[in-house]
Amino acid sequence: MMGHSHALSGAVGWMAVVPLLDGAEILGTTFHMGPGEIIAGALVCAGAALIPDLDHKSATITQTYGAFTQTLGAFMNWVFGGHRNGTHSLLFAALMGAVAQGLALWSEMAVQIFVFLLVGIAFNGLGLGLDKNRTAAGVINALLTAGVTLSLYSAGTDYTWMGAAVAFGCLLHFIGDMATHMGVPLLWPFTGYRVGQNIGFKTDGKIERNVVTPGLTIAIVIYAFYLFDWPELLPEV
Repeated sequence: MMGHSHALSGAVGWMAVVPLLDGAEILGTTFHMGPGEIIAGALVCAGAALIPDLDHKSATITQTYGAFTQTLGAFMNWVFGGHRNGTHSLLFAALMGAVAQGLALWSEMAVQIFVFLLVGIAFNGLGLGLDKNRTAAGVINALLTAGVTLSLYSAGTDYTWMGAAVAFGCLLHFIGDMATHMGVPLLWPFTGYRVGQNIGFKTDGKIERNVVTPGLTIAIVIYAFYLFDWPELLPEV
């Protein structure tokens, strides 16, 4: 799928599992899903849903932070054997989740920086940019991302779920790509068999543009009405 569809699927996926995670205890960690955690999780998961495509030089995530993500993307492409190979495996999702959770446990500053990076990637993936002026788009993205990250920090957002959100975002990316013609090698490096190959719809074809993307967008709106207690969040008139 295209970058915007992956980002939307990440946001929708996180919002869909919030009712299941709220109050649940997993591996000794209790998840508390308040408004800050819902918003932060949706953005983090949206950004994480683009991480597997870091192995492609033209991908949205690879272009987001210029030379930094381009260099990192070239490295990932080399390590994981090209586009849609190792970065599209269950092993990669587990590694990304472990790295993210490690950052959350190691340092508050580290996790804030990671959140900033993923939120910026999410905004870029969702199309909040100017194709004709990349410099202006980068500045606007950075300011918006910084504002959101600082707002979430000021609200005391708990990031104990970081690893789960990142791994889940990667898994949602795989599901999206399994729905397209190319499929994904979920069990890499043990086998290169691509699950879903030659079965699904064409990337950026009519189904994705006219069904998948609008459907995911509508789902975000519906979940937003369902998950948030709007009478308490909105100021009194």
